[in-house]
Amino acid sequence: LPGLHVFALAFALEVSVGKTNTVMALNNSNVLLPCTFTTCIGFQDLVFTWYFNSTEMVGSSIYHGKIKNKASEPFLVGRNPRVEFVGSTTKKDNNISILLKNVDFSDAGKYTCHVKNPKEKNAQHNATIFLTVVQKMVEADNTVTLIIVGVVGGLIGLLILFMLIKRVVLFIIKKTQDGKKECLVSSSGNDNTENGLAGSKAEQKAPPKA
Repeated sequence: LPGLHVFALAFALEVSVGKTNTVMALNNSNVLLPCTFTTCIGFQDLVFTWYFNSTEMVGSSIYHGKIKNKASEPFLVGRNPRVEFVGSTTKKDNNISILLKNVDFSDAGKYTCHVKNPKEKNAQHNATIFLTVVQKMVEADNTVTLIIVGVVGGLIGLLILFMLIKRVVLFIIKKTQDGKKECLVSSSGNDNTENGLAGSKAEQKAPPKA
């Protein structure tokens, strides 16, 4: 069934940049752009290319490499001077990540990791990362910290207030109960000792005659 064969072939090669496709980096720092690929039937003379803001366009390639087979590491075909290959393909994950050095604001944008495998009739696939370059990360962190502190502080304050209210309510209930007990004792004492008699009023009454 040719149709099923084509369908299976289309999903044989997969490329991934991880759980999230957004990366944030500080100005003048180095940033890792992750990428791995998987293939069901292996690879031969595989080609991978990293593009900046475009895909398969002249001048947009920032790293171009080839891998002979799974027993060999990639060899460089061409790269931007600020890009360094930091992956490995002789291990399980087929890592073709790169390190972008000394990033500045002009480096912000879309980075595409593109892979083509001749062994799978040139099956190809890509994954994209969006890079944001910032001057400082402290401000964002402080905002988050202040929000967390505010929320936690508010919760602690509510908890303390609840505990204080609970103690006051329990104290009032206890005093009320103690007051009732005192009233009962006092009332019982008056009944039992009325006119200096030791018994209660009920005991003083004579039983009804039959």
